[in-house]
Amino acid sequence: MAERRLGLYTIPPHRAFADTLAIGLIRRFGRDRMGLARGVVLVPNHRAGRAITDAFVRASEGGLLLPRIVAIGDPDLDEAVGPLFDPADADPVPPAVPPLKRRMILARLLTEARGDAIEPAEAVRLAGELGRTLDQMQVEEVEASALRDLELAAELSDHWQSALSTFEVVLDRWPGELARLGMIDMVERRRMLLDRTAASWRERPPEGFVCVAGVTNSSPPIARLLRVVAEMPRGLVVLPGLATDMDEAQWASLGPHASDPVTGARMRSIETHPQYHLKLLLDRMGVNRAEVAAWRVASELDATPARGKAIASAMAPAAFTHLWTTLPGGQRRFDGVRALEVATPAEEAQAIALALREVLELPGRTAALVTPDRNLARRVAAHCARWGVAVDDSAGQKLSTLPPGTLLLAIADAIGQRFAPMALLTLLKHPLVAAGEGRLAWLEGARALDLALRGPRPGPGLEGIDAHLREGDKRTARVRETAAAWWSEARARLEGIAALSSPPWKGGAGGGSSARDTEALVPPTSAAPGLHPPPTPPFQGGELSSLIAMLREAATTLCGDAVWSRADGRAAAQLLADLEIEGADGPRHVAPGDLLPLLRTLFEEVSVRPPQGGHPRLAIYGLIEAQLQTADLMVLGGLNEGVWPALPAPDPWLAPRIRSELGLPSLERRIGLAAHDFAMALGAPEVLLTRARRDSSSPTIASRFWLRMEALSAGLEAPKGLADWARALDRPDAYAPATRPAPNPPVEARPRKISVTEVDRLKADPYAFYARRMLGLMPLDPVDADPTPAWRGTAVHAVLQAWSEQDQCRPDALKPRALVMLGDARTHPVLRALWQPRLIEAIDWIAGELTRQRDEGRAVIDVEQAGKLQIAGVTLSGKYDRIDRMPDGTLGIVDYKTGTPPSNKAVTAGYSLQLGLIGLIAERGGFERVDGIARTFEYWSLGRNAGKFGFIRSPVAPEGKGGKIDPDDFIATAFDHFQRSVEQWLTGEEPFVAKLQPEYAPYAEYDQLMRLDEWYGRE
Repeated sequence: MAERRLGLYTIPPHRAFADTLAIGLIRRFGRDRMGLARGVVLVPNHRAGRAITDAFVRASEGGLLLPRIVAIGDPDLDEAVGPLFDPADADPVPPAVPPLKRRMILARLLTEARGDAIEPAEAVRLAGELGRTLDQMQVEEVEASALRDLELAAELSDHWQSALSTFEVVLDRWPGELARLGMIDMVERRRMLLDRTAASWRERPPEGFVCVAGVTNSSPPIARLLRVVAEMPRGLVVLPGLATDMDEAQWASLGPHASDPVTGARMRSIETHPQYHLKLLLDRMGVNRAEVAAWRVASELDATPARGKAIASAMAPAAFTHLWTTLPGGQRRFDGVRALEVATPAEEAQAIALALREVLELPGRTAALVTPDRNLARRVAAHCARWGVAVDDSAGQKLSTLPPGTLLLAIADAIGQRFAPMALLTLLKHPLVAAGEGRLAWLEGARALDLALRGPRPGPGLEGIDAHLREGDKRTARVRETAAAWWSEARARLEGIAALSSPPWKGGAGGGSSARDTEALVPPTSAAPGLHPPPTPPFQGGELSSLIAMLREAATTLCGDAVWSRADGRAAAQLLADLEIEGADGPRHVAPGDLLPLLRTLFEEVSVRPPQGGHPRLAIYGLIEAQLQTADLMVLGGLNEGVWPALPAPDPWLAPRIRSELGLPSLERRIGLAAHDFAMALGAPEVLLTRARRDSSSPTIASRFWLRMEALSAGLEAPKGLADWARALDRPDAYAPATRPAPNPPVEARPRKISVTEVDRLKADPYAFYARRMLGLMPLDPVDADPTPAWRGTAVHAVLQAWSEQDQCRPDALKPRALVMLGDARTHPVLRALWQPRLIEAIDWIAGELTRQRDEGRAVIDVEQAGKLQIAGVTLSGKYDRIDRMPDGTLGIVDYKTGTPPSNKAVTAGYSLQLGLIGLIAERGGFERVDGIARTFEYWSLGRNAGKFGFIRSPVAPEGKGGKIDPDDFIATAFDHFQRSVEQWLTGEEPFVAKLQPEYAPYAEYDQLMRLDEWYGRE
C-alpha cells in the first residue's frame, strides 16, 4: 500500500487566503451537512479567525454550520478549545501565572538584585523586556543552564556583563517563585498543551477534519503539532505564501545553516527574508518544500498569477537581485499596483482617505488600509469622518492616548509634581473631570486659575496654591481673587489626590525623583524668619497596591463612574484592578513620583479596540490584524524605513552574540515577518502603496520593500490625480496675506500717560505700544514658566527695596535679605540651584561697592520710589531703583540690571533713555524726596564681566568720549527724543506702525497679533 501524502498545502500571495481556504474546505467537507461542523480550523489569532469566518459566510450559498475556529496564539488556550487541548481524563496542567503577576514579581526580583540602582518604574519596564526574553527562550526550548555554558564573558562590555549577571540571578530565583505560586509560565503551559494534543492526535486522530490555516509560527511545539496534523488522514496544513517556485539556490541560502565542522563558524541566516520563518518551520517539521502542494482553488478577490511571480521576484535574497535584469517582463510588472509618494504625512492621510472614499462609489467594492503607523491610521479615520464615514481601526488605540488613560496619567503627574501648575491645570481641564451640566462653569473656574498661575511656579502642594492666591502684587489681585472664589470647590475634589502625596503610612528608601531633587535644592536658609514653612517631606515609599487603590478612588471622586464606562474605561478599570491585586508582589517601595512612568509603561502596552460599528466595506488594520485579510483595494500606508519595516526592538538583557550562541531568533527576524505581511497584502486585485517624503521632524527614507519594487519594475505607476485632489481638498481659493498694520486712532482717543519704560517701545514698535495701552492686551507669562530675566529683575528689586526700607541700606544686611528670597518655597528650585551662586557673588559686590562709595562721600538718598511729571502735553511717570547724593552734591541715578545693560549704540540712537528720563523727572521735582541736578547715570549689572559677577556701566562720559553722551547733555537729549515721540504718536496723528525699528524692538509678545510672518520681508 502506497504511503499517504502529507496534507501540506500553500496558498500563493496573489490569492485571497481566507476566501480560497473557505471555498476549498466547503468543497472537501461540505457535501455532508455536518462535515464542516465536525472539523476544527486552527488559526494564528482571533482576527484571522474572524476573517475566515467572514470568508465562509461569503462562500456559502445558504445556511452553513461552521467548523470550530481556534486561535492557537490565545493565551488561554485550554479555555478556547475546551477538552480538545485539555481533556478531562488527562492529568491537569498547572495554571499559568498571570502576565501582570509575573511582571510584578520579576520587577521585584530586579530591584532586589540591583538594590537602589533601579527605580520601581524602570524595574517594571525592564521586567517586561525580561519576560519577553524568557518567553523566547522557552519558545525555542533553550534551557536556562545554557547561559552558564557560554564562554563569552570576557568578550562582553561591562554593560552586558552586568545585564547578564542580573539575568542569571533572576533565572535562579524565578523557578522558586513559580513553585511558591504553584504555577508555570504561560509559554510553558501552551507548549505542554500543544505537545499533549499532538501526542493524543497521533494515537487517536479526531473524527472530523483538522486544518491548520495561516500559521507561520516556527516554534518547535507548533512545528511538532503541524507535523502530526499533516500526517493525519483528515489533517490539512495550509501555509500562506510559501515560495514553492523559488530557485533552489536561493532557498538554500536562507538558512538555517549548520556550523563548519572544522572552524565551528556558521553562515549567517537571512532572517530578514519573508520566507525564512516558513523554511525554518518546514525544517522543524521534517518535511521538504517539494512535499507542499498548491491549494488549487480560486476566488473573486484574487489577483493575477503574474502578480504572484512579480512578488516572488521582488522578494528575492539580496545576493540574487542581479538576476532581475534577465527576468521576462511578466515577472517584473506589477499590474494593478500603484504607488503614491507625497510630501507630508498629512497629504498621505488625505490621499488615502480619498482612495477609500472613492471605493464606496462602486456598489459592493471593499477597501482596507494596512499600516503599522497608528498616527496615520487615526488621521485617515478622521478624514473619513468628515464625510460621515466611520472606519474602525482594528489595531485599536493605546490606552495612554484615550480619555481614561490620560486622566489617570494626569492624576499621577499631579501627584508626582506635587500639584505643579501645568500638571494641575492639565488635570482640572481634562474632559472627564466635572463632565455634565456643570462643565461650563467648571471650565470658567479652571481658566481663571490658569490666569492666576501664570509665571514662575508657586510653592508645592495644595497649600502652595492657597498661598499663591492669597499673596502677590496688586497688579494680579483681581485675577487672584476671581480664581480663589472657584478654587475652594476644586480643592475639595483634590483632597483625596493630595493624600497620595503624603499618605499616612511609612515606606522605605524609594521616592519620586522630582520630589527628592526639589528637597535637595532647599538651602539651609529656608528656615529663616519671614519665610513660608518648609514643604512637607515627600512620601518615601509604600506598597503599589495601596497607591493604585487611592488612585482609583481619586479618579472616581473627580469624574464619577463616567471614567469607567465604555470600552476604554473598562480596560483602564481592569488594568487597575489587576495592578491592585498583583502589585503586592511587585517592588516593595513605590513612591508617588514613580506612578506616572510606571503607569505610562503599562498603558502603552494596552490596546483598546473599538466596538464593531464602522462602515462594512472599509477597514483599517495593523500588521497583525491584517493577516489573512483581503479586499478589492488594499492600501499599504507608511512605507518608510523604520515604520514598515520597524526598527528592531533592542534586547536589554542578552547581547546579539549571546542570542546567536543560544540559538534565539535575531532581533532582525521581525523584519522578515513584516516582509511576509507585505508580500501577502500585495496579492489584492488592486493595491495602492503610499509614503511621505518626511515625517513630523525630518526627511524619511523609503522602505526597502518600496525600493525593491521600484527597482524591479523600473518605476511603479502613480494613481492619476489622487495627489492633486488631496492637495486641492483643503486649498483655499485665494491667498490674502496681511499687510503691515498701522492703526491710526483719532488724537483724542490716544493715551495721555506714559511711563519711562514705555517710551522705547513707542519709538521702536508703535504697534506694540498701541496693543498694550490702547487695546489693553497684556502679554501672559507661560504657566509654570522658567524664571525670566524680567522675573529675576523683579525679585532683585524687591530684595533691594526691603533692604532699603527695613535695613536702611546697611551693607551687612543685604546678603541675608537675598538668602531669604532664595529660600522662599515659591522660588523655583532651578533658579535656586543655578542662580544663587551668581546672585550671592553679585550681592556681595554691591555691598562692597556701597561701602567703598560711602567712604568716598557718596550716600544713598532713596530706593524704589515712583514719581510723575506733566510735560509735553502728557504725564510722564517713572520709578527709580536708587538715587544717590554724590560728593559734589549732584544726583546719581542708578538702575539695577540682572543681565547686560543697554549698548552705547542704542542710547546714542535715542533708545534706552530711561536713566535720562528719570533724571528729568528728578530735576523738575517729580519725586517727593529728591531734588537737585543729575549728572551721574549708572547701570549696576549683576551679570558677568571680566570673570566676576557685578559691574558698573554708564551711558555718559565727559565730552562724549567712547561713543557715549556728555553728562551735561544727557537729560536734554532724552527730553528731546521724548518730546518728538509724544508729538508724533500721542498728541499727533502718526499711525502706530508695526516694527518701525526692528533692531530696537526685540520683544515678540505682539508678533502674532500683528501677523508678522505674513508681511515681514515683503514690505
